[in-house]
Amino acid sequence: MIAFSILLTLLPIVLIVFIIGIAVKNKEGGGENMFRHLYIYLVLFATLMMVIGGGISIFMATADLVNPPAYYQSFQDFKDMKQSGKDGQNETNLSEEELRSQYEQMVKDEKARQQNNAKNQIIKSLGFIVIPLPIFLYFNRMRKKGEPA
Repeated sequence: MIAFSILLTLLPIVLIVFIIGIAVKNKEGGGENMFRHLYIYLVLFATLMMVIGGGISIFMATADLVNPPAYYQSFQDFKDMKQSGKDGQNETNLSEEELRSQYEQMVKDEKARQQNNAKNQIIKSLGFIVIPLPIFLYFNRMRKKGEPA
């Protein structure tokens, strides 16, 4: 987290130094060409960061899909909540087996919910790859050819 905040602080400074350096180097009328190159590189950087972020998000969501986070309420807490009536239902006289089956069902439902959320996150993260990737490829091809934007 600290490295990310340092990066966000230093990135504008590095960009400004880069722009000044190129402007000083190309004093004789290359200003428009410089801004075209700068624009191409900024678009390439932004789209590449989006694609990388989408890939990381897909990896994390796949990990949640394969191994969803554990359910943290213990059976004893569930049993106490049911018997005290804090869940809004008046089922205070359930047997131990019924409580156990309800608890197991709740754990299965929570695991299924977590897996569905992971699938949803994977689909959303694909947008961060599918949308900027063609833009990145187009601008990279323009950079290689040396054509203006």
